[in-house]
Amino acid sequence: MNFLKVIIFALLMVTLLAGDRVREKYRFVKNKSFQKGEVLEYKVHYGFVNAATAKMVISDDLAEINGRKCYKIEVTGRSVGMFDLFLKIRDTWGTYLDTASIITHKFYRKLQEGKYRKHEIVDFDHKNKLARVRTFHNKKKQWRPVETFTIPENVQDLVSGYYYLRTVDFSSVKSGDIIKINAFFDDELYDFTIKFVGREELKTKLGKIRSLVLSPVMPENSLFDGENSIRVWLSDDINKVPLKIKAEMFVGAVEIDITDFKKGD
Repeated sequence: MNFLKVIIFALLMVTLLAGDRVREKYRFVKNKSFQKGEVLEYKVHYGFVNAATAKMVISDDLAEINGRKCYKIEVTGRSVGMFDLFLKIRDTWGTYLDTASIITHKFYRKLQEGKYRKHEIVDFDHKNKLARVRTFHNKKKQWRPVETFTIPENVQDLVSGYYYLRTVDFSSVKSGDIIKINAFFDDELYDFTIKFVGREELKTKLGKIRSLVLSPVMPENSLFDGENSIRVWLSDDINKVPLKIKAEMFVGAVEIDITDFKKGD
């Protein structure tokens, strides 16, 4: 089982939120939640076993894609300790996020999970509502032909959506409210719903932090145990930093906890 892939997917899935509509021009999204140079670090544990570590980093330098200024954001995950002996994981996920419209222009991932390998690059053309996907053929050691998919306006990838969610104003969201989301992942469009559970104080390594609690509504599946099997805690402040994820799976509970937060410049 691609263990860390599932966990990172769960983390990032719940943060995907399609925003205002784009017509002829890019939208503008006000952002005071994150900046260049931000670093978030996490540990992943399965019961009492430390299984992996993860890091989310916004580069110190801006990139330019499609003539637009972008944050380069990279997520890395690796198995540790005894877990690393059974399933060696070295994953990298990344996005180029428009600094003004907070939409993705390019997404990439390079996965090494045991014997499994995947290298993929997705270029997003929001003007023409297309996603162009390139995947690397590991046996032939060459890139496969580009595949093109139709996408809706402002669709997010799994990394960019997380950062867009951090710009959302939760002050008017009430307990029980449902947030509709969509995303492009693995050559498919996904339509998710997330329930806002409420607010509570969460004990973390960084101290007790007032938090927003979200729960993605999961369809019946063979991996997660129940409709409300995943919960996510975000800091209830301007930064909306993901603090914790708990996923109730049929094989047991997996938790992701923040260990460090460096605010960007």
